[in-house]
Amino acid sequence: MAEPARPNREEQPERERAFSLPEPVEKLSSYPRRLRSYLHDVRLEMKAVNWPSRADVWSTTIVVAVTVAFFGFYFLLTDSTAQRIISWLIDFGKHH
Repeated sequence: MAEPARPNREEQPERERAFSLPEPVEKLSSYPRRLRSYLHDVRLEMKAVNWPSRADVWSTTIVVAVTVAFFGFYFLLTDSTAQRIISWLIDFGKHH
């Protein structure tokens, strides 16, 4: 929600400026109200969240685990093959 613009210190009448709190103190004093508002907004948002079912969580967990295992095995084979090829090339270069 938009707040009305506050006048600069120079624009405020002398009487108002004399009794206003310094800006850091004003921010600190508004902290409990802002925290309460934030927590209220969080509570409202959490009620609106569409949480997945247990079955959805299990199925996606299994898909992730299988995918990680597949790519782990793939990169193991790729790395081993590349290592053997590079070792062979180094040995070939040493002997010739």
